[in-house]
Amino acid sequence: MAQTFDAVVVGAGFAGMHTLFRLRQMGMSAVVIEKGTDVGGTWYWNRYPGARCDVPSLDYSVPWDPELDQQWNWTEKYSTQPEILTYASHLADRHDFRRDIRFSTTVTVATWDDARGLWQVETDKGDRFEAPFLISAAGALSEPNLPDIPGIGDFKGELYHTGRWPREKVELAGKRVAVLGTGSTGVQASTAIAKEAAHLYVMQRTAQFSLPCASPPLTEEDHAELRARYPEHREWQRSSYAATSMNIDTPFGAHAFDDPPEVRFANYEKAWGNGTAALVGVYADVSTNAEVAQEVSDFVRDKIRAKVKDPATAEALCPPQGTYVGTRRIIIDTGYYEIFNQDNVTLVDLRADPIERITADGVKTRGNFYPLDMLVVATGYDAVTGPLIAMNITGRQGVRLADTWADGPHTYLGIMVAGFPNLFTITGPASPGVLANVIFSIDQHVEWMCGCIEHMRATGASTVDTTPEAEAEWNAHAMETVASSLRIHDENNWYMGTNVPGKPRSVLVYQGGLGFYRDRCNEIAEQGYRGFVFGYADEKVTA
Repeated sequence: MAQTFDAVVVGAGFAGMHTLFRLRQMGMSAVVIEKGTDVGGTWYWNRYPGARCDVPSLDYSVPWDPELDQQWNWTEKYSTQPEILTYASHLADRHDFRRDIRFSTTVTVATWDDARGLWQVETDKGDRFEAPFLISAAGALSEPNLPDIPGIGDFKGELYHTGRWPREKVELAGKRVAVLGTGSTGVQASTAIAKEAAHLYVMQRTAQFSLPCASPPLTEEDHAELRARYPEHREWQRSSYAATSMNIDTPFGAHAFDDPPEVRFANYEKAWGNGTAALVGVYADVSTNAEVAQEVSDFVRDKIRAKVKDPATAEALCPPQGTYVGTRRIIIDTGYYEIFNQDNVTLVDLRADPIERITADGVKTRGNFYPLDMLVVATGYDAVTGPLIAMNITGRQGVRLADTWADGPHTYLGIMVAGFPNLFTITGPASPGVLANVIFSIDQHVEWMCGCIEHMRATGASTVDTTPEAEAEWNAHAMETVASSLRIHDENNWYMGTNVPGKPRSVLVYQGGLGFYRDRCNEIAEQGYRGFVFGYADEKVTA
């Protein structure tokens, strides 16, 4: 027999916990389904060596518990995975979230029952739940992307995907290790593994730009200064482009070529030492003007050449001309390029020497064989859409979400999909998601969603849906936000879904900025939820 709730929430990371917190405030009953054994989401699964957040710690914390802002002490500017997981666990303890969470449980089927106006949800444990609302808080980066490499199933050594790293300690000392992939995860993992492994092979298919992560310890003064103005800072975060502080000296909106070369390069140097995305935001047109992007990218290439002693290795680590810093997710590191000066680290350039197959005891490339004890797969995720499709969601008239999105995702505001009533997608396709500080993308989504549910309660609506026309309008707008960016020319960018072979190219992440997105969502709500369709008992009324 099915258990009945007001809402079923999928995922117990920061999105799931925020959702549960707000639903409780509204007097709604909810169950949260979580495939892991505890809370934390991304920070539960990504336990790989070197995992670290690329948003400053004082910004990467929840805005819905202001008392905790005054109590919690972060240890350094950019927190490591263990510290963030400790913070997430503390939130769960503090608000007694675990009593409403079913751990070690995976949603296998979610089906809309139009006659009864509710979702029927089944799990791998045989549980059955029913609720008017289904809320996906599964996260944009939670469905690992496993590479289709011949022989990967034949490997007899230790094989780990960074997104499913074991909870117990993985011994690296004395082992020959390969890291496959050089995105953000691969860079962080390689930097840490190089300190312990007998030998590390960094297997690079595509050279990428990585920026230094300056992560000094945070002092009492650092905490006190922000605590004195946290409420105002939180409001600034909500209305800003990315909800994070970059400490850039150049005026907001400044264009690079308005300054002479000596001023520009002095600003590049300051931004380089600032950590994370400061270099990409040092001028407003770094991501839109190819000449500016070329200059900034060459600046980084020169930094790589200065760090890496072997000229051939340095050149192989430099992204090719025609690619620009900032068109892909920003990578920050704590000494990545320097590891290639160590005798126990070898760069394997897979463009020059591609993998032929993986064997029982190593990796065979066209020209070499690399014997291994451990293979670390850091090839990322089936981002944004993958976690939703994995739930086997079926909407009105038996239409499957996977079929609806066969040619790419269609959403309205990244929050709702036509034909799937009362399904809300936190950080869904064509919303800001992880292109901003994701905790604040979550904050905007959860608060807007709860406002919509409160509107339904006030008006007596039982269902909310959207239309293909509203989706088309929003997707066109989302594409406009990409059209002016150099990212649109990057053919292997997970923001556009092209990192997964066969996945349709589409706008997975809204690129107009969190503040502008928030204003658009609020404007739509103020216009009577324009583009949404509300159902009242047996009739549907367009608001």
